[in-house]
Amino acid sequence: MGSGIWSTDVYDAADRYRRSTGKSAFAYSDSGARSVHKGLDPRGVAARESRDSDEHPESLAIAVLFDVTGSMGSVPRSLQAKLPQLLGLLLRKAYVRHPQILFGAIGDATCDRAPLQVGQFESDNRLDDDLSRILLEGGGGGQQTESYELAMYFMARHTTIDCFDKRGKRGYLFIIGDEMAYGQVKGGEVHKVLGYRPEQTPRLRELVAEVRRRYDTYFIIPEGASYAGDERILRFWRDLLGQNVIELDDLDAA
Repeated sequence: MGSGIWSTDVYDAADRYRRSTGKSAFAYSDSGARSVHKGLDPRGVAARESRDSDEHPESLAIAVLFDVTGSMGSVPRSLQAKLPQLLGLLLRKAYVRHPQILFGAIGDATCDRAPLQVGQFESDNRLDDDLSRILLEGGGGGQQTESYELAMYFMARHTTIDCFDKRGKRGYLFIIGDEMAYGQVKGGEVHKVLGYRPEQTPRLRELVAEVRRRYDTYFIIPEGASYAGDERILRFWRDLLGQNVIELDDLDAA
């Protein structure tokens, strides 16, 4: 994936249409859906791909996965208003010449119907479509732990990114949440969510090292989430990611 060119005009027109019709930016979730949209379902997916092309000869993979469980409150809806503009911002400011962005959502595989939702790497306004399909389940296990490790497992083993495979340049992975990960990927959850039984599953620290080999990985804790500022959670992620843990005090700066 990753073809096409971002258009601010197309985004603005879609946003105006939603506002004029009262249509929700999370149209799929607000329609009463109770399962993962087929376009974001990771089950059976061999890999989400960020590929070079004539349009994008030096693609750079950027993934943004955010927690949509109950502890995040209204944060996912606030993020949805900001994230579609991320690609346009990167291009206007010339931070990246050929970004390809993937959006996804994280829940709790021990209890949620939609513990992992993963879109495609896109270079155009189809990003907005992926965001609109995210199910805001609002569940979670209620124990300050969510399935961030399952999301990292997918990124480590079910993505193919030319920036790294061809040029040795890591992509970027941003996880936005407010709780801790489980200590190990569980084979039963991989089978339930991804559709196969792995021979072995890594412990969390091994998995973090694996994903960081291919992605410069950040954990962002936003203001407004239930556990923002919780020292135990900050210590947990800083122990794994060091300085790549960011406390976001202003959602408008997302």
